Amino acid sequence: MVLVLSALFNSMVNNFLISFGVVVGASIFGGVGAVITNDPPLKAMLDIASSIKIWAVAVTLGGTFSSFAAIEKGLFEGEFKSIVKQAIYVLTALLGANTGYHVIKLIQRCSE
Repeated sequence: MVLVLSALFNSMVNNFLISFGVVVGASIFGGVGAVITNDPPLKAMLDIASSIKIWAVAVTLGGTFSSFAAIEKGLFEGEFKSIVKQAIYVLTALLGANTGYHVIKLIQRCSE
């Protein structure tokens, strides 16, 4: 049980940080692009952060088909553990993406 919990925790941490990094990284590089094109960088960063959250979750989960396959396995083969694990992975990825968005929003707020 401890080994399974440890693997689940490791996956949760990885999912959180991957989705966080996708949002923050894309926003920062989008801000650099806005500076190059003489657009307001903080506005571009916030726009990118808000629009890329769902893609960060998809990247974190490794594509949607593997998640759907695990959910299908849980529903039709009675393995409810896989449904719970996928739900935890999705929620962790969403939490990471939203945290990244709020960090970018905080950067914008602190610059005012």
